[in-house]
Amino acid sequence: MHVRRLAVSSSLLCLSLCVNGLGAQAAAKPPEVLIMATGGTIASTGNYYGDRGGAVNKISVEELTKAAPGIDKVASMSAEQFSNVASGAIGPKQWLDLSKRIGAAFRERPALAGVVVTHGTDTMEETAYFLDLTVPGDRPVVVTGAMRPADAIGADGPANLFNAVRAAAAPASRGRGAMVLMDDRLFAAREVTKTNTTRVETFQAPDHGPLAIVDHDTIAFGRARPTHRRVFDISNIAELPRVDIVYTYGGADSVLIDAAVNAGAKGIIIAGVGAGGTTPGQSSALRRAGQKGVIVVVGSRTGSGRVAGSPTRVSPGDLNVQKARILLMLALTQSTDTKELARIFADASGIEP
Repeated sequence: MHVRRLAVSSSLLCLSLCVNGLGAQAAAKPPEVLIMATGGTIASTGNYYGDRGGAVNKISVEELTKAAPGIDKVASMSAEQFSNVASGAIGPKQWLDLSKRIGAAFRERPALAGVVVTHGTDTMEETAYFLDLTVPGDRPVVVTGAMRPADAIGADGPANLFNAVRAAAAPASRGRGAMVLMDDRLFAAREVTKTNTTRVETFQAPDHGPLAIVDHDTIAFGRARPTHRRVFDISNIAELPRVDIVYTYGGADSVLIDAAVNAGAKGIIIAGVGAGGTTPGQSSALRRAGQKGVIVVVGSRTGSGRVAGSPTRVSPGDLNVQKARILLMLALTQSTDTKELARIFADASGIEP
């Protein structure tokens, strides 16, 4: 009889512990995060450096998550393979499709805390800035990748993905738009740029620094959330207007500017010298372009610092030229008036027009 009572008591104890455990698990259910994979170095193996036999291989988003042990404890994850290409193959069409897909995911899944986009690093800052300007709402989009392929010694992809999921799930990330997570640092999409061809610390934010340091136990944000973020409605946009970038260098002539105009460019971004200087040959071509209704924005090839505008030219503020191009492409879907475009740039850049 005593043995039977002990067995019953043990069973009840086990049932109680199991029920309580399930309750605790339900109460502590991790946030939902969607991983949207696009390809890039983070998803590459094989002959990546060109010094081994065979081809470069691509791995799936499921394999990416398996390489980051414990990631399932950080968030309740789901994944989509949007594409599996080098970032050089991602441009305006893919930006539109990706942004619309992320926006749809947020609408369809109210419980979704955030989205992580895995991406090649070469054009990562451009995709991130486009998403920052077009994905509505306050839930974060965190773009990440790797400088070393998935089968390299010291591959950085697993840690970057793990920390990107942490950042996407963090309540403190809400309201900050799109961000880039690389090398234990979280950057604003508008500010970050790739500064080195191979180093893992390549992503920097000149004049700004990172938004947060991602430590093993916390994400330490050093800045308050922005009070305003411009978002463009792209729901009815199937194609973005053509905007080209032309570099300034000693002796540059009119050929490339005239070619861009003849190719149908609606806008031209100049990567000027210093604080926005151009050559005499370029200046005459830019005047002709302006007379044909082409919008001209003169930035700087230096990579940091503010460039002022003029009565006839829009100021990019401190945007680098590749991001000024993205902003102009989107702005041209709303207006072709120089004053209105200057206001849009000022609003997005925090610079007085």
